[in-house]
Amino acid sequence: MADRGGDRGGFGGGFGRGDGDRGRGRGGDRGRGGRGRRGPKKDDEDKWVPVTKLGRLVQQGKIKSLEQIYLHSLPVKEYQIIDFFLGPALKDEVMKIMPVQKQTRAGQRTRFKAFVVVGDHNGHVGLGVKCSSEVATAIRGAILVAKLSIVPIRRGYWGNKLGKPHTLYTKVTGKCGSVSIRLIPAPKGAGIVAARTPKKVLQMAGIEDIYTCSTGSTKTLGNFVKATFFALCKTYGFLTPDLWMETRFAKGPYQEFTDLLAKPYKASDAVVTKDEVAA
Repeated sequence: MADRGGDRGGFGGGFGRGDGDRGRGRGGDRGRGGRGRRGPKKDDEDKWVPVTKLGRLVQQGKIKSLEQIYLHSLPVKEYQIIDFFLGPALKDEVMKIMPVQKQTRAGQRTRFKAFVVVGDHNGHVGLGVKCSSEVATAIRGAILVAKLSIVPIRRGYWGNKLGKPHTLYTKVTGKCGSVSIRLIPAPKGAGIVAARTPKKVLQMAGIEDIYTCSTGSTKTLGNFVKATFFALCKTYGFLTPDLWMETRFAKGPYQEFTDLLAKPYKASDAVVTKDEVAA
């Protein structure tokens, strides 16, 4: 047994740092150093294979912008769609990480709840909330949820329409729990007059001047940031006179490209980058 173990990685050198040729210790050729080569290649992991109709149209360059998706109220189920259009312009910030507990027969189970805001500082903002047993996992999950919940923000002017839009178009109100916040347009140079929590959300949305008025238990950060996000979601809910244009009905993307979607998807289909779509 001793001779057999020394040659073939049995009891003699299989589990230690011996010289066995087939041992599983750190000294053998098949030790821990070789495990890093297993699994798919990094290029295969980074390559996006869409699983929804919308994802296929985006990847093949049939949909040119996020606004086209919002126009037809298409649900976004893949975060890669948001990365495709916004890409490096999208920034994220962790608002709060709080522990939550559940009482079980074995005792208390503690998990972590993360609030993350993402935005491009140019009219798009999203809020994500995720709970997990580890902080890093909760943050990663909240970022993905925030990307899927990104909404467009309608900006406008206070007074003369000079330069770029700098504030909201109209007054809006958002409520979550006992927290209620009202966003009021402000003139140029006023800045963001708000507490620290809604100020970060408004900056992510690309708003430069705004007045705010909040009531309720604003120390509850989760409800405070949700109320601000709900208020921003309502900015496109007002039909103002400048939007009283003649409605021109157009085919939706699913109807327009129905022949393309009817074909079976292949991984070798056109993988279009954002630069190619812009061209």
